[in-house]
Amino acid sequence: MEKQIRNFSIIAHIDHGKSTIADCLLQTCGSVSQREVSSQMMDTMDIEKERGITIKAQSARLIYKSGKDEYILNLIDTPGHVDFSYEVSRSLKSCEGVLLVVDASQGIQAQTIANVHIALENNLEIIPVINKIDLPAAQPQRVIEEIEEVLGLDCSNAVLVSAKTGEGINELLESIVTLIPPPKIDNSKPLKALVYDSWFDNYLGALGLIRIVEGSIKKGDMVKTMSSNKSYQVLGLEYPHPLHKQSSEILKSGEIGILNLGLKSVTEMAVGDTITLLENPTSLAIEGFMPAKPFVFAGLYPIDTDKFEDLRDALNKLKLNDSALQFEPESSVALGFGFRVGFLGLLHMEVVKERLEREFGLDLIASAPTVVYEVILTDGSVVMVQNPSELPPEQKIACIKEPFVRSTIITPSEFLGNIIVLLNNKRGVQENMEYLNENRVMLTYALPSNEIIMDFYDKLKSQTKGYASFDYEPIEYREGDLIKLDVRVAGEVVDALSVIVDRSKSYERGKALVSAMKEIVPRQLFEVAIQASIGNKVIARETVKSMGKNVTAKCYGGDITRKRKLLEKQKEGKKRLKAIGKVEIPQEAFLAVLKID
Repeated sequence: MEKQIRNFSIIAHIDHGKSTIADCLLQTCGSVSQREVSSQMMDTMDIEKERGITIKAQSARLIYKSGKDEYILNLIDTPGHVDFSYEVSRSLKSCEGVLLVVDASQGIQAQTIANVHIALENNLEIIPVINKIDLPAAQPQRVIEEIEEVLGLDCSNAVLVSAKTGEGINELLESIVTLIPPPKIDNSKPLKALVYDSWFDNYLGALGLIRIVEGSIKKGDMVKTMSSNKSYQVLGLEYPHPLHKQSSEILKSGEIGILNLGLKSVTEMAVGDTITLLENPTSLAIEGFMPAKPFVFAGLYPIDTDKFEDLRDALNKLKLNDSALQFEPESSVALGFGFRVGFLGLLHMEVVKERLEREFGLDLIASAPTVVYEVILTDGSVVMVQNPSELPPEQKIACIKEPFVRSTIITPSEFLGNIIVLLNNKRGVQENMEYLNENRVMLTYALPSNEIIMDFYDKLKSQTKGYASFDYEPIEYREGDLIKLDVRVAGEVVDALSVIVDRSKSYERGKALVSAMKEIVPRQLFEVAIQASIGNKVIARETVKSMGKNVTAKCYGGDITRKRKLLEKQKEGKKRLKAIGKVEIPQEAFLAVLKID
């Protein structure tokens, strides 16, 4: 029976039909009854279903009969977004093959190329699957030629399917059992199991999805995690399924299952870790393990300052399910008490903020997202800075290095000029430009991370009418001419609005900041100066005019000196107000500044 196992994953660009194909496979194999069928069965969160994206990878064990043979198909669904690429790499490490799903009308996109490279690094069997062949704009033959030319894959075994109508799904299942090799079985060696996903269950604690590479694991065994060297007892084993999980007494080499060790946090069951027996451990861990590193940092503050403890509890609960989430308390003069939170990327940040607001009923403000800078001081020491307010004084800084990413953009050639202008404005360095065919171009650029975390993707989509696709991977830190730009309101620095910018862009950014603030800061009884400054040097200024009170309204005629006296008295009063007056900055100011170009 062991030889009949097939472990495979599905990879695709966002919205190419990955989750729909997974639903079709579940239905065709009879894993779900007709009344249980719903769209995106492998996606468990409301946000995933609403947005049509996969955030958390899921798995399912399917039984498929082909003639007289019966096969166990372990389907591992993967997230499609670049933020979760580490999860994708761990999922692919636990497979022998992948289905490369490409939309028959859109062709290859940037994320497709990135995921194929991960699959090739793991020496996996790749089956090209051309989906959405029922669409009027579908050109499956053109897409097949594109895959062969761009990715260098043999498409003689490509399967044409329509997940919507079910066409070609049976042929796809036959391709899986004939083309994807069975796992190498070795039950005699010590246990070596890869944790490729983990989550928190309210009743059972942290659970891990594991692939048994060598050996076997039984209920009641004492095991240890190789990264932390902590030991635990196996409380339960199950086969994964989105609706009906099936418990098991033993998992053998080549199989995939859910492991319950009664853990209180997913940090103890880290993705990529190796699990082995305590008494008879394996000598070598599965390579490639690394803790998830935050890429983007932002401050999260409750609008109602009394909700600080509620926000702490909510973040702690989310962290139970998301080991990549990192946070620490911070305070801001303008926004009060909140948390500095580390995210894998902008989508991760958006999802976490939305979950905090929905599931825990919090109203939050997020400060401008920033990346981690490497600051080299004049004494030779290195400081990592993630919040502009932590930047040391300018005289102590020798240089500031910023993180760069290598971005891949695929676009119709008619928008090439627009994109090159956009990339040059974002301080991009061109590395490669390649025509995939007469209509489509692939650009490779090195870009500073802080240029892409705000509104780059929105701008790219608007410049190309939504047709361009974008993917990136972090590469290195490079030295830049960077400075800290402060915003002062009535002479006081508003720390939540400080940003680290390129010196050449500092004037434009400062002008835009003070112009936006002028529209939002409410008028006082005295003039309010809004200034953008680098250190003590003011580079841009706007003034919010004072509210005029007509103190001479009660004077009907008479000597002019009487009016003058009243006006002088008012002037003195405004001076005194200005000396002691503090300007309350409304919360909308911070939201508006985030949207500044």
